[in-house]
Amino acid sequence: MRFFLLLFVFLTVAACSKEPFYQEEAYVFGTRVEVSISGVEEPHARAAVVEVLHEFQRLHDLLHAWKPSEISQLNAAFAQGKSATVSAETAAMLQDATRLSVQSEGLFNPAIGGLIQLWGFQADEFKAMLPDEKSIAALVKANPQMTDLDFLPSPPGGEGAGERGFVRSETLSPSPSPADGRGGLVSSSNRAVKIDLGGYAKGYALDRAAAILQQQGIKNALINIGGNVLALGAHGTRPWRVGIQHPRKPGAVATMELRDGEAIGTSGDYQRYFEIGDKRYCHVIDPRSGYPVQGVQAVTIVTKGEHAGLLSDAASKPLFISGAQGWRVAAQQMKLSEAMLIDSEGVVHLTADLQKRLEFTDKSTVRKIEP
Repeated sequence: MRFFLLLFVFLTVAACSKEPFYQEEAYVFGTRVEVSISGVEEPHARAAVVEVLHEFQRLHDLLHAWKPSEISQLNAAFAQGKSATVSAETAAMLQDATRLSVQSEGLFNPAIGGLIQLWGFQADEFKAMLPDEKSIAALVKANPQMTDLDFLPSPPGGEGAGERGFVRSETLSPSPSPADGRGGLVSSSNRAVKIDLGGYAKGYALDRAAAILQQQGIKNALINIGGNVLALGAHGTRPWRVGIQHPRKPGAVATMELRDGEAIGTSGDYQRYFEIGDKRYCHVIDPRSGYPVQGVQAVTIVTKGEHAGLLSDAASKPLFISGAQGWRVAAQQMKLSEAMLIDSEGVVHLTADLQKRLEFTDKSTVRKIEP
């Protein structure tokens, strides 16, 4: 088992700069997280980072897929054909994840936690071992989908209730306050549904971190959760600059400037994977086949706007699963104009909009630009 950061961030401060700079690292969500703040004195910056890291730990505990959490309790109830009570925040995330799943035509599918578990990726340590083919086929046939979820009404008088008890997903804010509204019951018409928000939680946490920092009056920061990075403001007089990790070599395949409010996210076959013989099995599972995606080394996307962090995490998965032949259509479905896929041969496929912003470290890198 090997772990690599999907992106790394260039944060070298010029020796002549007098701009205050504070950075702190931690380990949450099973990966390294970094919060960097520019232009704020250390005591203020440190206090803000402590609040952010506490929020990350809260979300980690809330959303864990296989250790005691609201999600694991929900999955246990589904397996027994029962409903379970969840907080308003968790219900809102599940509804939003359902909306994104529908938008991706089911390629982004947090309901396939059973397949992820079967392949051994719901574990802190996993082994190089192939699952039973019949077990894979059975889960694929069961076809667990986020649309199998049913959100039952909140108790009478619950705040923020929509017509089914929760805020409707099409009007959902991705960063609700943990205290907003009341929870309610969630059930599933399909006992094979097993929620795993691993492809959603980091992005959601980025947006929460940005909101916390802004509430603390911090305007310039870079938040990095295992390679999903969100930028606020700038680094002194220049934009934040990030590097996109090369999927097969040390260092960056390319670098770019990240503007205020933008996020960048990468899904790769090199963070969580195992090898048997000369074949690599990564943690990104194609829900249509039940098997890890082959033929793709990495996908990188750039997002912007109110939900930038969330989308940097969730929206990359459909492109990765679609592969070199279908990634561009998937990008259009997810409304992404800046995206890049590196195929199994190391060829870089990218949109014209992203090509304009990238500086490749190796000028001989083979590139295929698509409108």
